[in-house]
Amino acid sequence: MYKVSLLGAGSWGTALAILLANNGHEVTLWSALQDEVKMLTENREHMERLPGIKLPDNILVTADAEKACCDMDLIVFSVASPYVRQTARNVKKYIKDGQIIVNVAKGIEDNTLLTLTEIIKEEIPLANIAVLSGPSHAEEVSKRIPTTVVIGAETQKTAYFAQDIFMSEVFRVYTSPDMIGIELGGSLKNVIALAAGIVDGLDYGDNTKAALMTRGIAEMSRLGVAMGGKMETFAGLSGVGDLIVTCTSKHSRNRNAGYLIGKGYTMQEAMDEVKQVVEGVYSAKAALALARKYNITMPIVEQINLVLFENKSAKTAVYELLLRDKSREYSALEWKE
Repeated sequence: MYKVSLLGAGSWGTALAILLANNGHEVTLWSALQDEVKMLTENREHMERLPGIKLPDNILVTADAEKACCDMDLIVFSVASPYVRQTARNVKKYIKDGQIIVNVAKGIEDNTLLTLTEIIKEEIPLANIAVLSGPSHAEEVSKRIPTTVVIGAETQKTAYFAQDIFMSEVFRVYTSPDMIGIELGGSLKNVIALAAGIVDGLDYGDNTKAALMTRGIAEMSRLGVAMGGKMETFAGLSGVGDLIVTCTSKHSRNRNAGYLIGKGYTMQEAMDEVKQVVEGVYSAKAALALARKYNITMPIVEQINLVLFENKSAKTAVYELLLRDKSREYSALEWKE
């Protein structure tokens, strides 16, 4: 049994807390929101995000950051991506040297273009940072529906340690050294999922959505490989796997926000309706900036930015994607004659 804390008690943090508690660990679940702490303490469930799912008795809920960070075997960063840097700054003074921290949020900081593990490392340089990602909706993990993810870390020892803590009969964990590939897959798929939702909102069919997802993974992998990620990672759980679930699931906040945009909502109206952090909106600008920095063509990402931030018609964006200049599917493939 290990002592594990989770910083962030939204749907994902709460679901992972339940998973880890069921694995037999001593779990602390921290939130900066007093109302959330009160709700979880009094009702022993997240009434807003995971109604009906009870917290096991071995989960301590607290708003005390020192209690949540001191003397822990593992700390999980489960706050939404826009709050990762500030949370890291706030808890830094309580973190011991060499502390293993696993980030489970997905996103890219739009002003620095850093991934979330890079942000945590910048704020807490003596920590040992890892990342967990893959097709894993909180709603299903909390109900013990079989799920598979991947943990990336700089060393095999760290990856195996985290793997042992998270692994269960319903939560299979693979390991990988490709942290940048895992993080980019988890972040960029949210942008593509917005586009997939827009396709659904426009009442286009399976053909359109399949094309969007396939060309989306091509864009994701082009940028990821240019930034040092591995193609195999984008063909795996944090790439294709997470893209499929986020583009198709009723649980996906990014897909649902895109659906509303396809129905005519503005970006802000869609975010307000979803009532959760739509991380693809935050990652879209960063994805476009990275594409330009690395000279990578990402037409879907370009069009999504125009729809989100420049009020471009979603229908027009789809047609412009279809009417681009003719090209080959994979330029590296050559004819024999």
